Amino acid sequence: MFRIRILYVIILALFLIPVPICADFLPNATPENQRIAITTLIDVIGFVRTETTFDWTISSDRLQNKVFGPNEKVGSLLYHDSLMTNGGHLTLSGSVDFDSGNKARGAHNFEAEKVYSYESIEGSHLVAEELLEMSTGGNYTESDNIMRCVFSSGSSAAAPAFCNTVRAKSSLVNINSAQVSTKAEARIVAADGSVPSAMSYQIDLTPNPVSGLGYAVGTASTEFSANIMEARDDGANWNQTAATNQMKDKATVSGGIIKFSKAFDYQSGLRLT
Repeated sequence: MFRIRILYVIILALFLIPVPICADFLPNATPENQRIAITTLIDVIGFVRTETTFDWTISSDRLQNKVFGPNEKVGSLLYHDSLMTNGGHLTLSGSVDFDSGNKARGAHNFEAEKVYSYESIEGSHLVAEELLEMSTGGNYTESDNIMRCVFSSGSSAAAPAFCNTVRAKSSLVNINSAQVSTKAEARIVAADGSVPSAMSYQIDLTPNPVSGLGYAVGTASTEFSANIMEARDDGANWNQTAATNQMKDKATVSGGIIKFSKAFDYQSGLRLT
């Protein structure tokens, strides 16, 4: 009798940097802004291959290979998404939205969402991979745009140096039957220091409702990581690392999957929501 192992996994990974002194101070938008939107709808029995790559870097000064100058900040986003089938039935609905303008709390410069269902035919399978990486860095900054406590007795506002990178990745291998939804968001541009950087990623894998199996079949993996380096203040050690934080989270499930859900959330700023 054919037996298949059933795995039930629901994991939530949260990573926040709630230190109000050591945090990102984002570059603001350039005078000329861009908006890009891509919408995808697919319903195919047969071969499918899709790929999206997005690479964006913005500086408060100018882009060049050098040590950060005074008050200079840089933010960058890298997004890559690919999916391929060698047959079977795939239905997919997806969107990618990009806006380079200044963003308030709760809004994002980049958003990508998709939902798809797949069912194997005659031994076919699906493979997919998605990556979102955000990097922010900057030199010590003195600026009137930095939010200060109303009870502060000092007349100057300052943000220390920082260099932070966070990354989220998911991989699907040999998927024979599944329904999948993913969502990726990031913010690296803001008008002033009251808005933190932000990145989030989530994936949900469940049984394909039309299969009648009651579980998805295949292998799913996720990997979340962060590398944080923060300075402390505007004193003698303004360019010395005062805090480091490295984290990594990995998960893999394989077989008959009733549910696999992972979520990653990150914020870094002078004030967090």
